[in-house]
Parts: sequence; structure tokens; C-alpha cells
Amino acid sequence: MLKITLKRSFSGRLKRHHATVQALGLRKVNQTVMREDNPAIRGMVNSVSHMLDVEQIAD
Repeated sequence: MLKITLKRSFSGRLKRHHATVQALGLRKVNQTVMREDNPAIRGMVNSVSHMLDVEQIAD
């Protein structure tokens, strides 16, 4: 599992970054979601890593 926290606002960013953050389920700064650790989620996290704080949680 990955614990993903939005640390920076996505206002003024590229539309695809905004869409990626929303697809991860993040809407507000400092909001945290838990997602399965799979290649699709990893790719999304890598594309907007400058805006996120990610921790790997052991199952």
C-alpha cells in the first residue's frame, strides 16, 4: 500500500497534472489517500512526484 499526500497546490499547473492528482483521489492540499502499490499508480505518482509526499506502508 502507498500513503499519498498532496503537499502542493495544483492550481497553475498543467491540466494533465491536475487530472492525474484528481485521478489519485486527491482534492485538497494535505489530503491523504491509501492506494494499492501497482505499476499504474506508481506511474501516476512519478508524473506528479514534485507535488506529492509518498510513503510505502507494509501490508
